[in-house]
This record gives sequence, C-alpha cells and structure tokens, in this order.
Amino acid sequence: MAMNDTIAAALSKINNAEQSAKEIVKIRPFSKTLLRILDIANEEGYIGKYEIIKDPKNGLLVVNLINKINKCGVIKPRYSVSYTDFEKYEKRYLLSKDFGVLFVSTTKGIMTHKEAKRQKLGGVLIAYVY
Repeated sequence: MAMNDTIAAALSKINNAEQSAKEIVKIRPFSKTLLRILDIANEEGYIGKYEIIKDPKNGLLVVNLINKINKCGVIKPRYSVSYTDFEKYEKRYLLSKDFGVLFVSTTKGIMTHKEAKRQKLGGVLIAYVY
C-alpha cells in the first residue's frame, strides 16, 4: 500500500488508538519530521516516550500513549503563516487559546506555534494536537 502522507497516517493512528484507550500504538513508516512532532508532543505532555525498534522493514515506531490527547491531525493544505497570524489558526484548529499546540515548520526547525511566536518566526503549519 503506497502512502503519500506518513504524518497524516501516523497522527490518525495515534488519534484512533487514543479514542479506543490503547496504551501503545505501532507506526510504520515514519519520518524525521514525525519524530520531531512526537518529541514536541512528549515535551508538551500529550504522549509518553516512544522507541524505534530496528527490523528489516525500515524499523517500527512504538509510541506510549498517556490518554491526554483529545484530537490530533495534520493541517492540509499546509498554510504559510507569519508569526502575527497564528491567532487566526489557533481559533480554527484548537479548542481555545492556550489549549493545545500547532506544529510549525520554521527556518529554525519544527516547533510549537507558541515558540515560533516567542522567536518572532513565521513558517508552515503542519499539524495540531489538543
């Protein structure tokens, strides 16, 4: 099965596993971008640790869930945003201000919209979680 969007597939899998109260979710394939998003989600307290299990088929990503995610998903199309416009997208994708995070790809790497605002960086919206 050919997949075009590994991030969308992975976040959908995480979302479904959270809804059915699973403790772990196995993801394959995965990308560096997805790993960075999971790092941030872990720092923000939405997921537990994850580990990469080496195997002949490119590896398997096992994510520990801590039942903190209400919803997560990708943002399509990937909007370009200046740091002054984040509020508009917060209203669109998050339940309320300071509840959840948008993941933004900036020139300084992937970060939350809060960090991008702090550093006065614009970027491209990738995903959200709350």
